[in-house]
Amino acid sequence: MSEEVKAPTSYEALEHDLVASGRAYDFEMIDRAYALASAAHQGQFRRSGEAYICHPISVAQILVELGMDSESIAAALMHDVAEDTEVTIEEIRQKFGAEVALLVDGVTKLTQIKFSNVEDRKAENLRKMLLAMSQDVRVMIIKLCDRLHNMRTGDAWPEQKRRDKALETMEVYAPIAHRLGISNIKEELEDRSLHYLDPVGYENIRALLNEHGDDFLNGVCATIREHLEQNGIHNATIRHRVKSIYGIYRKMYMQNKDFEEIYDIYAVRIIIDSVAECYTALGLIHDMYHPLPNRFKDYISTPKPNGYQSLHTTVIGREAIPFEVQIRTRDMDRNAEYGIAAHWKYKAGITGASNDRLDERLAWVRQLLESQRTSIDATDLLSDIKSDLLPEEVFAFTPRGDVINLPAGATVIDFAYAIHSAVGNRMVGAKVNNRIVPIDHQVVTGEIIEIITGPENRGPSRDWLNIVKTSEAKNKIRNWFKKERREENIAEGKDAFEKELRRNLMVIPPEQMEDFMSTLARRNHCNTVDEMYAAIGYGGLQMARILPKLKEEYAKLKASEPKPLPTVDLRRVHSSDGVVVEGIDNCPIKFAKCCSPLPGDEIIGFVTRGFGVSIHKKDCANAQQSMRNPENTARWVRAYWAEDAKEDYKATLDLVCMDRANLVSDIALALGDMRVPIYSLTARAADQGRARMNVTVGITNTEHLNNVVARLKKVKDVMSVTRS
Repeated sequence: MSEEVKAPTSYEALEHDLVASGRAYDFEMIDRAYALASAAHQGQFRRSGEAYICHPISVAQILVELGMDSESIAAALMHDVAEDTEVTIEEIRQKFGAEVALLVDGVTKLTQIKFSNVEDRKAENLRKMLLAMSQDVRVMIIKLCDRLHNMRTGDAWPEQKRRDKALETMEVYAPIAHRLGISNIKEELEDRSLHYLDPVGYENIRALLNEHGDDFLNGVCATIREHLEQNGIHNATIRHRVKSIYGIYRKMYMQNKDFEEIYDIYAVRIIIDSVAECYTALGLIHDMYHPLPNRFKDYISTPKPNGYQSLHTTVIGREAIPFEVQIRTRDMDRNAEYGIAAHWKYKAGITGASNDRLDERLAWVRQLLESQRTSIDATDLLSDIKSDLLPEEVFAFTPRGDVINLPAGATVIDFAYAIHSAVGNRMVGAKVNNRIVPIDHQVVTGEIIEIITGPENRGPSRDWLNIVKTSEAKNKIRNWFKKERREENIAEGKDAFEKELRRNLMVIPPEQMEDFMSTLARRNHCNTVDEMYAAIGYGGLQMARILPKLKEEYAKLKASEPKPLPTVDLRRVHSSDGVVVEGIDNCPIKFAKCCSPLPGDEIIGFVTRGFGVSIHKKDCANAQQSMRNPENTARWVRAYWAEDAKEDYKATLDLVCMDRANLVSDIALALGDMRVPIYSLTARAADQGRARMNVTVGITNTEHLNNVVARLKKVKDVMSVTRS
């Protein structure tokens, strides 16, 4: 970042830059654009006190540095007239033609939208920016230059506005400049934003950089130039640069590195004529200086996503100061400095090849817009942009040398599915640089990854859905389960459905189950109950979508049940252990262990051959099965809870938890806080880092039980609590 902002510029300075560039600009059109803008902005001043026309002139000067065309320069001079003055887009169209009017209108629209709130404002801003960019990339480049000059003169803004603009620049404009490959603008935007967002950190790094003057780099450049010429490489352009302040800030404060641990603070750039000379120069540099291990990157054979190409190596000389050497051709250098702007050609000179290259560089914009075309919510775009623009991408190689491009954080499973569905489905492990790694290993740029495959009938694990990062891998895993594991999906889905029934305390009589499930399957657009279970099993149908319909059908079922038979007057009969058995007075009572009934449950009695009456819940599976046996029908009798029920009954609960230290003591403490007696407690480890617990406690009634279950569910790492 240049340390001082240039003094207010003049149109004469812009004309000088245009002539000095040597390009065939349309000076007559640019003069007319300046005359219109100057007249329109007459009497307007910026916050700093300078005449407003200085701003569009400065923006036009930045565009000249980028090598942009006459239409872009004219549009830059007039980019604020439609918004801030009486001049209309239609007037610009009549005087300058449709092309210039389109550029001015595009830039104006980016700042004219009215927003309801901050989040929508950012999202909508991005949407407009990208739409304009997909129509004509020059709109985006003019907007970036406009923002750059605003940031250069931001000291005149109020404190809060400075911070807001800096944050927006960091989150929106700098990443897009990076994606377009305009690195010098991207770095200056970041540095100036950091100056407003963290002035202390900014000044600390600037002070550290000032400790080392340019003498060191000047000496290195002279030595390299002499050595290259001695070995036949003439006409090399050698420049040096110091890493941007924000680049150092990220490594120091975000990666927790010391200043001395950053190896690319100082860099020398060697620009030569051909790719062959690049590799020759690399060998000469490694002869002169000691290369640091694992610090060589070949972006010529494997360009970055934004098209950047160069050889990078880090070396250390006698001064013991490491520095980076970048070696590239002149075309690569222009592409690196100006990115997409480097490919802008005058209309007369556009060729099919350059047009194709331009379209290729903008393909990501169009893909993003396509995916958002059906979305109403503007905030969807914001999350997509942040995930698409901000994270770095990683490149890894197959053993055959093919390059696989993945988002940062992707695992070796994502890598396998990026190669082919069949490779992912048969994967049993992976080797990175010939060493076995776990399947959740995150891919790092430059790794050579070999996927180890098993037999053809092998498939993925369901747990992979929680590991993979790319939607492509998730979809391929789900599709495999949908096609190949029908029986497993049905079992998984049925189990999940029955758990949901228990969680919502729904009991469906066996004789009505078939009709109930068929109706529910049809309501969820499934032809059969098994099809619905399978859809739940492979993740195509979420329980959250089924639940509202399930509750509706269950309510209908309960409403259609016959009225209960008249009850016995409990005041006129005697009870045993808090239970009244119709027709039997003071008989021995025992509570069935299969269902452990509690006060509040509907109960029924079974006359045993040897020990009185066994009390079951009415919906107990064993009781239901026994009642269907004609031999036992007469032995089932009505039973009711008496008003003088015992103080407590035993209830057994099953807990599924994530395994950790002190889990059992936390469960016991929770029960102790509720003054619930514990009769037994067993725990055992289960698969996938889980634990299962079985606890028998003293309960007074079902309401008390529900309170205990709710309290246990609040204990950390307890996943489910069900009554045995």
